[in-house]
Amino acid sequence: QVQLKESGGGSVQAGGSLRLSCAASGSAFIENCMGWFRQAPGKEREGIAAIYTTYGDDYYSDSAKGRFTISRYNANNTVSLQMNSLKPEDTAMYYCAARPYGMTCVGWNEQKADFAYWGQGIQVTVSS
Repeated sequence: QVQLKESGGGSVQAGGSLRLSCAASGSAFIENCMGWFRQAPGKEREGIAAIYTTYGDDYYSDSAKGRFTISRYNANNTVSLQMNSLKPEDTAMYYCAARPYGMTCVGWNEQKADFAYWGQGIQVTVSS
């Protein structure tokens, strides 16, 4: 069983930056696909970025490209999401998620149900 815990959320003005972290425990960290998702009130959960922990291959949604960077730190089982040039429309609850051991990131944004483990989420609020 994998446990995920997000940290680093908060409030920031438009144009600012935040760095989210996700600490994973309970299972092997390598050979995992880890992802960040977000959900705003009244909207569906949206994929932001994913990374394959073994090699660091990263993937981004169109809304994240050029502004967000996902990274992994295998030494301490942590995945981060650096968010720059934040906009009010980035306001949402952000979730860290993990696919089961050995599963790649193929179809990470189309097959959200493949992410078996989820954190409790952390709020990010961007004011104009």
